[in-house]
Amino acid sequence: MSESSARASARPAATSARVASKPSGIDSTSSTLPRRQLGRYLRDWRTQAGLTIAEASRLMEWGASTLQRLEKGQADRIRTIDIQELCRIYGIPAELADGLKGLAQQVPAMSWWHSYDSGGGIPANFDVYSGLEASAQRIASYQSEALGGLLQTTEYAMAVNRLGYPDDSEAQLERRVGLRMQRQVMLTKKVSPVLLDVVLHESVLRRVVGGAKVMSAQLRHLADFGTRDNVSLRILPFAAGVPLGVSTGPFTVLEFGTDSKGHPIEPSVVYAEGLSGELYLERRTDVRRYDRAHESLRDCALDAQASRQLLRAVAKEFITQ
Repeated sequence: MSESSARASARPAATSARVASKPSGIDSTSSTLPRRQLGRYLRDWRTQAGLTIAEASRLMEWGASTLQRLEKGQADRIRTIDIQELCRIYGIPAELADGLKGLAQQVPAMSWWHSYDSGGGIPANFDVYSGLEASAQRIASYQSEALGGLLQTTEYAMAVNRLGYPDDSEAQLERRVGLRMQRQVMLTKKVSPVLLDVVLHESVLRRVVGGAKVMSAQLRHLADFGTRDNVSLRILPFAAGVPLGVSTGPFTVLEFGTDSKGHPIEPSVVYAEGLSGELYLERRTDVRRYDRAHESLRDCALDAQASRQLLRAVAKEFITQ
């Protein structure tokens, strides 16, 4: 996000947060992922704008509880005209505001597909996943083709982005990679770092990205990174075959911790990316299915020490090529 701190004092055009009976509102008391992501963005930008909930609510001519529900993803109905006005008050850039209005328009559902073609009202370049990842307390993932962003070195990330965004300038690529590197702070911070539990298929180690030198450095980085207390990194070798009996693509399960009573702060979410978009699953049965799949893959993988040994061995192979 930018560091805009614009404060609006003008009376808002949207003068009421009361329920609309027209199609522009969404009828549901369900807290769904798009609504929670919308709430996160609005809360962060309100804070950057230097506004308390009470102050922002007065500018919208709302009660404070209305804005609180919106920021928690628990609003009964959401009107895009209200989101547009909040974006104006907080000084949110137009391109981000378009994404937030797109989130507000999503039909409440426990399975959500974010299409890259903007067909769902959300701009193709709007990043939903990073905000979700930043809120997680534990991340369990299976990576079968390429490394996820949290484990990439700068050189590996640059090589991947050059392939994925061939029309970008060098400056644009550097910006993308810089943002990816910033995300990794969540793993290395001293207080409450994110717990990361990754199963890597051996093919990820063998698939050359950026050349032998880049791969050797990347694998050594993984071996060292896997020694951190908050990181579990295991390699699923070719010899393990197909542990689940079916082929599965890469997936990630995100958990968000519990409150003082032991209840989940937010529902766990399964994330899977495809060529044309991103799939998000919140239904408990779906999450459990992926949890069991990750556990099975982990059980069939090498242990932590053997995984590090394999990583370092393959890193040496790249150097001697």
